[in-house]
Amino acid sequence: MRPEDYSARVGSPAQRVARLVGLGLFIAFSVWSPVGAAPVEVRFLEGVSHGFLILRSTTGQIRAHGNQLQTAHSNRVEMRISFRFKDGSLHEERAVYTQQHVFTLLSYRLVQQGPSFSEPIEASLDRNEGRYQVKSVKKGREENSSGTLELPSDVYNGMTALILKNLAPGRSERVHYVAFTPAPRLIQLDLVPAGDQTLQVGEQEGSGARYAIKPKLGVVMGLAAALLGTTPADYECVIWTKDIPAFVRCDGPLRLKGPVYRMELTNPR
Repeated sequence: MRPEDYSARVGSPAQRVARLVGLGLFIAFSVWSPVGAAPVEVRFLEGVSHGFLILRSTTGQIRAHGNQLQTAHSNRVEMRISFRFKDGSLHEERAVYTQQHVFTLLSYRLVQQGPSFSEPIEASLDRNEGRYQVKSVKKGREENSSGTLELPSDVYNGMTALILKNLAPGRSERVHYVAFTPAPRLIQLDLVPAGDQTLQVGEQEGSGARYAIKPKLGVVMGLAAALLGTTPADYECVIWTKDIPAFVRCDGPLRLKGPVYRMELTNPR
């Protein structure tokens, strides 16, 4: 066979890589099963709360102010985290979950729009209906998709800090979340203790725990992501552990391949 005939049959190197990635994604989604997923046990019941948040760049510049609102009902808890950027952009997450012995995510909604998000998106998933919906804009073109999605029992979109507060001291945990890229992709999260930290609030000194949050795609998905340049980065959260645990800060992106921000509590003036 002549070289030019072989090249015409198998395609260019870029085309071969694309086919390999597609095959890897197909295998990953075909063989994936939620069997073995275990929800996190409730150690501290959640109630009504209102937290004021601030979002900073890695250089300390304030990018956005936000709120964490939570209301508790007899059969569910509703939580909303939102950030309004200085350029008018909006990031908002809404999570509805139950806390009957274990935490179970019932539904989730994500909105990212404005200049800070190069690819705006509105996405939602519902455990009871087993469906997802996505509306995204890429290169100026709007795309809509929907479909079925079976959620393992340990999917915790929008709930990472809450889960960390309920881990026993020194305990690692493995959970999942759904990343919208814009198609939904199930990603494993390893929550790993990364050492203790002394915290200061006024004259009060307390203890804190640092956690490394390590997104994992699995072998096949990881290979495909590496080829596509979408491997998610690790990030870190700090939890106050003296007496009753509380959120202190998280350093990480708001979206896959997005810039790293520091999310932390602030006070009204």
